[in-house]
Amino acid sequence: MNPALKNTLLFGIVAAMILYTGFTQSWNTALVIVNMGLISAIMALGVNLQWGFAGLFNVGIMGFVALGGLAAVLVGIPATPGAWSAGGWNILSAFIFAIGVVIAVVTVRSRMTPGWPRAGVVLALMIGGFFIYRALFDPGVEAVEAINPALTGNIGGLGIEKGLWVALAWPVGGLFAAAAAWVIGKTALGLRSDYLAIATLGIAEIIIAVLKNEDWLARGVKNVVGLPRPTPYEIDLQNDPAFVERAAGFGMDPVTASTLYVKVAYAGLFAVVLIVLLILAQRALNSPWGRMMRAIRDNEVAAEAMGKDVTARHLQIFVLGSAICGIAGAMMTTLDGQLTPGTYQPLRFTFLVWVMVIVGGSGNNFGAVLGGFLIWFLWVQVEPMGLWLMQVITAGMEDGSPLKSHLIDSAAHMRLFTMGMVLLLVLRFSPRGLIPEK
Repeated sequence: MNPALKNTLLFGIVAAMILYTGFTQSWNTALVIVNMGLISAIMALGVNLQWGFAGLFNVGIMGFVALGGLAAVLVGIPATPGAWSAGGWNILSAFIFAIGVVIAVVTVRSRMTPGWPRAGVVLALMIGGFFIYRALFDPGVEAVEAINPALTGNIGGLGIEKGLWVALAWPVGGLFAAAAAWVIGKTALGLRSDYLAIATLGIAEIIIAVLKNEDWLARGVKNVVGLPRPTPYEIDLQNDPAFVERAAGFGMDPVTASTLYVKVAYAGLFAVVLIVLLILAQRALNSPWGRMMRAIRDNEVAAEAMGKDVTARHLQIFVLGSAICGIAGAMMTTLDGQLTPGTYQPLRFTFLVWVMVIVGGSGNNFGAVLGGFLIWFLWVQVEPMGLWLMQVITAGMEDGSPLKSHLIDSAAHMRLFTMGMVLLLVLRFSPRGLIPEK
């Protein structure tokens, strides 16, 4: 079959499955799948940039997605009244001081000859700097967290709550993730692929631990709710006579029409972001830079012998891929309207994204997008489908039967079972993915 026709057919099958969901279940469910499918496709695009282009095995995706979510909070919510005067400036001073200590340590290590004097100066700077940092940081944190802890207890944000300006949080999320990736890359990209995976996973867990425990930053496990969004609110649409009249013209009640309108608006915004990133990724793939990255991926020794700075190029693409994951994380938090650090799990935000890239086709941007939509559709739908299947199988069994109860309860595990089966089938019959790299 012609590759272009095959690829079109694959995308058409996924689109048909989503349309079937809309006709047989509800359009609300179908649009939820579309919106999260768009976000998942963007995450897969970022991972494909790192793995498909450069062969970097990053299993810390969860941390970069969470940093994007943090950006949505720090950009969207208003500053907590009195937080900066109470302790915010102390916290900021502590961070500036910490950066100064790091610069001082780097300067000493670069200018002094190795030996006990240099080690002593570095140790004194680190130990003294730590105690001074804590003396600045701890009182500031206590003062901020004491401000109405039931409702706020955090520093707050920039308070950008007006329409499409809220989407400014999305590129900021990318910047947050890129900054973290630069720090991680400077220390971990020299490691072998398996050690890099362990390092990135550990750092992602550290990021989640910080979000959970530093209440002054984003309320920790108390969560931040009611985030502003770039689309209208349903209640405002329902109170708009013109909208109610248009909804009646389509034969819909205002509540259903407003819900669908908001989800379609989100889908339009997310689609624009995905298309822009996909165009840029395609241009990068087909450019001399993209060919150089694939040459490094295929044979680092040969590429280095040709004068390519492998470590610098790895750092470059690691930052770019992580930034895309951060953008997706900010979009997802904006869509949810809340930041809940406890929900960031490696299964959902690392393993599942890797399955999307592998199934779709590593090294092919369109494959990553296809994998994002397909795997997310299955992730949402297979559990209710599994419950229906188990009910059909156990229809002839008497109520109270241990076997019937066991089979019905097993439907909750259909997600993991299906992901494993899909992965095995694709690796067996299409090892390079549904849309393989050319």
